[in-house]
Amino acid sequence: MEDYRALADELAADIAAGRLTPGQRLIPQRAFARQRRIAASTAARVYRDLVRRGLAVGEVGRGTFVRVPADVALADPGGARVDLELNFPVLPEQPALLARSLTRLLRPDVMAESLRPVGVDGTPAAREAATALLARPGWAPDPRHLLFAGNGRQAIAGTIAAFAGPGDRLGVEELTYPVVRGIAARLGVTLVPLAVDEHGLVPDAVRAAGRLRALYVQPTMHNPLGTTAPHARRAELAEVARELDLPIVEDAIYSFLREDPAPLAAHAPERTVVVESLSKRLSPGLTLGFAATPPAWTQRVASALRSGGWIASHFALDAATCWMGDGTASGIAEAKRRDAAARQRMVRDRLAGFDLRADPGAYHAWWELPEPWRAETFVAAAARRGIAVSPAAAFAVGAGRAPDAVRLALAAPPLDDLAAALDTLAALARRTPEDAGVD
Repeated sequence: MEDYRALADELAADIAAGRLTPGQRLIPQRAFARQRRIAASTAARVYRDLVRRGLAVGEVGRGTFVRVPADVALADPGGARVDLELNFPVLPEQPALLARSLTRLLRPDVMAESLRPVGVDGTPAAREAATALLARPGWAPDPRHLLFAGNGRQAIAGTIAAFAGPGDRLGVEELTYPVVRGIAARLGVTLVPLAVDEHGLVPDAVRAAGRLRALYVQPTMHNPLGTTAPHARRAELAEVARELDLPIVEDAIYSFLREDPAPLAAHAPERTVVVESLSKRLSPGLTLGFAATPPAWTQRVASALRSGGWIASHFALDAATCWMGDGTASGIAEAKRRDAAARQRMVRDRLAGFDLRADPGAYHAWWELPEPWRAETFVAAAARRGIAVSPAAAFAVGAGRAPDAVRLALAAPPLDDLAAALDTLAALARRTPEDAGVD
């Protein structure tokens, strides 16, 4: 009789090689037992082992399905006709606007300076321009304590590294930006999932979490939930952080889509590092990351950015300074606010009657799927129709089962393609997995 672990290894290899695809239903256990000439109890152990490894999920009454990988939200959507997985908004008019601002940089004397290395504190012109761009009602960064990274991900990594190292515990929302999980793994940091509600991170969850080294939070346009914490919740979180003496890493990368409320840093300026980026405001291809630090922590964060090699190139810094200084960045951000709001209205119209959660101005929406759909099977069924979406598992922290939900990233497709994709997904969700041909 074959060892059940060898059979599980064989199926795991098929999953890794793509011969068994995410959302695909494995043959029933009894059929597998007959096929392999093993006892039914051995077949059951094989399937349980796949579930234990996180490679499959069991659905009562329906069978066992290949699980969508946890890092699917970071994957290339490949051959998907409509990408609702990756969220990088670039408007059609942007290339001409951005190119117009760079004319001065193409002069040889100016280009010569852009070819030189630059430090994490950037240049005086960059600090002045970034301060004006990032300022919000009730808060503005101090240009003397503004640092620059190559992009937002690097700014997040450097800031987390400044406060947490191997073996330390970092508090995060129980559903969070997937890149943070990878950053934590490379730093040896343990992520501690903290409960959220309709207003964002729950303050009492922070108190109950035990000793933490820092908090990473997304109070504005949370990714993936799309929620924005109100003023009162921000004040509560600031008080808890003060009470527990916790540094806060505030991810404000989507905050350009809202004018209010003031960032968490306005409530706890002495312990909050605001991380921002031009990736969403402008483009992922030529971008810049920002870390606005309290005075006492500027050198600490700067050292982490330098040691990680997370430093902006001089040319990208100069290009971004042009766009921030002449109003190009602000104008594009305003156009994106209108675009995101229009796409949210479309989602509300096309998916009316479903359980959706999103800020009215967000570029993404959180969709709690109707029964009997599971996130993995819905993602697979959508992919067969040429549409890439992200399952809840891609954002979940910890070992608990992720909700049966998907995130819809709305920025990439043209509006007509987005409307057609949403109609297709709505029709799919109104059917059962069996009717939709998920096997």
